[in-house]
Amino acid sequence: MPGAKPRLAVFKFASCDGCQLSVLDCEDELLAIAKAVDIADFREASSSFVDGPYDLTLVEGSVTTPEDLHRIQEIRAQSRFLVTIGACATAGGIQALRNFADVAEFQKAVYAHPEYLRTLATSTPIRDHVTVDFELRGCPISKTQLLETISAFLGRRAPNIPTESVCVECKRRGNVCVVVAHGTPCLGPVTQTGCGAICPSFHRGCYGCFGPQDTPNTESLTKNLERLGMAPTEVQRVFRTFNAMAPAFRAAGTAAVKEGGKP
Repeated sequence: MPGAKPRLAVFKFASCDGCQLSVLDCEDELLAIAKAVDIADFREASSSFVDGPYDLTLVEGSVTTPEDLHRIQEIRAQSRFLVTIGACATAGGIQALRNFADVAEFQKAVYAHPEYLRTLATSTPIRDHVTVDFELRGCPISKTQLLETISAFLGRRAPNIPTESVCVECKRRGNVCVVVAHGTPCLGPVTQTGCGAICPSFHRGCYGCFGPQDTPNTESLTKNLERLGMAPTEVQRVFRTFNAMAPAFRAAGTAAVKEGGKP
């Protein structure tokens, strides 16, 4: 219909709901969004929903079950633009750690009747299965970056999301480098900014929540982490957290342990 507001939908796959809660955390800004769009489907916020098609769809979570594979195809077919939000949707999330282990062994250890489960052997990003128009990183995502992304798609322009490292953000905030000053292991040099350098601001190393920055030198950082006293298995572990399946972090985690362990 001429003059009709764009339709926004928000869907969840395997995840903790944290990125959807970031949408709700927009509070006052969410009211402005609600005036600009029709929130057609957002089960975290409302039990009422409208079937597609949708102009902009936000997807949280990774693909982990056979049902997920079918559902993401349906959502993609109903979406003009599809944006994945958060580490689970963009890099498999914490649950992607099972990609490096035996899922059947996990099932036996946790569930009394694992034969009732229907799951895939891997947990994978949304982009592995359908075309994604934009990926918004973070665990959880940044409210500011979320608002920019929604505004950009409503305005028919590319989102203005920085891709430099957390180190740049530390410089802006005037933080003393935790590596130089305290010898604290930190993924800031290879991690995309977006969090406001929260951890280094409180004298802790970056955990890599926003995934690899645009040109990550993980090989150099790995050598530095080892100089700080981290064993190869410990280096592998820091790369295998929220964004274990992001290509740069996955390769770095595999390269960190030359012998033993699983790739």
